[in-house]
Amino acid sequence: MSIAINSTTPAQTNTDTGVALKTAGLAKSQQELEGQMALNLIQSAVVTNIPSPVGNSGTQINIKV
Repeated sequence: MSIAINSTTPAQTNTDTGVALKTAGLAKSQQELEGQMALNLIQSAVVTNIPSPVGNSGTQINIKV
């Protein structure tokens, strides 16, 4: 709020700056949340344990033309 001397209104409020700061803060929080969700999705897609084949099953393929 700003107060102006010799103004037609005794007190003038300026809420545009406060609303803009609040909006920017919410946008930043949303972007951080979406970034964390994307990282979690990428990490969940990483295959850490690939099983090794047992015996010779599937290592030789016979193809007749």
